[in-house]
Order: sequence, then structure tokens, then C-alpha cells
Amino acid sequence: MKIRLIEIAHARSGDKGDTGNVGVIARRPEYYSLLAKYLTVERVREHFRGICQGKVERFELPNLGALNFLLHETLGGGGTISLKNDAQGKTLSSVMLRMELEIEETLEL
Repeated sequence: MKIRLIEIAHARSGDKGDTGNVGVIARRPEYYSLLAKYLTVERVREHFRGICQGKVERFELPNLGALNFLLHETLGGGGTISLKNDAQGKTLSSVMLRMELEIEETLEL
């Protein structure tokens, strides 16, 4: 089954210098296991190819039903020196939620 990430999660994003920070939160507690299984570092790196020039790190927050991703070398040097339109990474969460995931499970959304 193919789903869009926005169907099972919401997200927030921001910056720490040149690193974009994207938190992805399950819309329901039962969706967290899908995020943990399918929203991998490799999948996120591929989705942000061309935007993220550095490594991608993932941190699990199961008590919050969330994953946090750091996208290094993403913001053109950071807010004070970047010429990018979104030097603080505020739109990265919208980019993340457009991702499609191929999952083995069947969901009633």
C-alpha cells in the first residue's frame, strides 16, 4: 500500500545553523510503529536529495510518538549568511510530509 506521510503524521521544522531540524509526529499512537519502520534515514536522505548536502540523523522519541531528523548542510550556511529563500528551514516539514511511503500493512485512513 502506498500512503502519503501527511496521512499518518504531522511535522514541524526549523534550524540550528546550517542544519535543518524536522520533527515528525504520528497522528495516532498506532501510526508510530509505521513511522519507526518506514521513515528511515535512507528514505529521508533520498527524499531530500539535492536539498540536503550532508548526513541525515534520526532520533526516536517513542514516548511522544515522534521521530526527529537532523538534515546537515541543508540551509546554505544558516539564517544569517544564507541566500536561500528559507534559510531557517521552516518549509522542510511541508517537504517531508509530501513523501510517499510504500508500506506492507493495510490501513483504514
